[in-house]
Amino acid sequence: MMPETPDPIEDPTVRGPLDGIRVLELATVVMGPYASQLLGDLGAEVIKVEGGSLDSSRVMGGGPIRELSGIALNLHRNKRSLSLDVKTPEGNAIFRQLLSESDVLVTNLRSGPLARLGLNYSEIGPTMPRLVYCQSQGFAVGSTDEARPAYDDIIQALAALPWLNQQVLGQMAFFPSIIGDKVAGLTIAYAILAALVHRERTGEGQFVEVPMFDAVLSFTLVEHLSRATVPGGPAGYSRIMTAHRGPHRTADGYISMMPYTDEHWNSLFGAVNRMDIMERPWFADHRNRLLEADHVYKDLAEVIVERTTAEWLELCELHSIPASPVPSLDDVVNDPAQHRGVLSDAVHPVVGAYRQINSPVKMSATPPSVRRHAPLVAEHTTEILGELGYSEVDVARLVEEGVVRLPRQRDTH
Repeated sequence: MMPETPDPIEDPTVRGPLDGIRVLELATVVMGPYASQLLGDLGAEVIKVEGGSLDSSRVMGGGPIRELSGIALNLHRNKRSLSLDVKTPEGNAIFRQLLSESDVLVTNLRSGPLARLGLNYSEIGPTMPRLVYCQSQGFAVGSTDEARPAYDDIIQALAALPWLNQQVLGQMAFFPSIIGDKVAGLTIAYAILAALVHRERTGEGQFVEVPMFDAVLSFTLVEHLSRATVPGGPAGYSRIMTAHRGPHRTADGYISMMPYTDEHWNSLFGAVNRMDIMERPWFADHRNRLLEADHVYKDLAEVIVERTTAEWLELCELHSIPASPVPSLDDVVNDPAQHRGVLSDAVHPVVGAYRQINSPVKMSATPPSVRRHAPLVAEHTTEILGELGYSEVDVARLVEEGVVRLPRQRDTH
């Protein structure tokens, strides 16, 4: 037998700011599921609708069992799983019924598949005027690339992130994180929150669109539009467009050091008897230091290598200069003093012990919480259908007809 849905794993009296909001997730991989995870952490009820194909986020990155990768254990928390084939007439009808009882839809299906299912906003919106319908795909609806598939690597490339790395590293390279998915997911979450505020004031739902490319490029250009903000100027923020930025090698390792103000620089070079460096033209003032960062950080690197990491950390603390050691990711994950409470220990009813990524948001009255462990595929199918009025006989028929699936016993090895 499958394990029963566990009791709430935190104080059941805790109610997040989105308590009472139901989110329907028709999304795969990371972008959409991450957005709904964030909403779930804030108290929303999230129903993850899963079709016949296993969501790749359930297997990506490896993990204890096939349906619950290490990524999935956090990405799908605070969700219930309904296995439903929305391509079948009855499955489509069940989805619409659920949608009519929901506040938010999060989907990363492209416009074509949504239209073929009759689930595009032009058809759904008029019948569900309070629904916040959020569609997020690679490129904007109505654009020439609307039907084009896109994953994180494609979006990073088009947003010039590999080019930026080339300017610093000397070769093209993707940022070593699925930053496109996560930036888009964060953007989806805040856009939905704004739409819910609007609905609270007016009673009106709306169509919300977050193209992944748009989200990532606008994120990248915050600093990198720079002098190109005025037409004719070059793009790229000079302070970080240099290989000399660091982290810097010390006599026995590495350090991240960021003297920024005039006081920082004077204190630093004064402490090591190198005030002659401050006479170089690029150290004249803050503006020059930013524009001539390549020279500035090259000079800094030549000084830092003369002392140990510990010596520099002590000096920087004495003079209030921002600095830190440079740990490995394993160091951060395994040392509570280094992850500073971002991780905590949890126990999944199937997987057992795992590391939980805590919400970075702190709220005094309605704190985020983890109330449900990540479910197995279809774990809540019978429960959710029962809430819609389907009897056990009805569910058995739907299983027989391939409209829904029930969870199966999984080998956890």
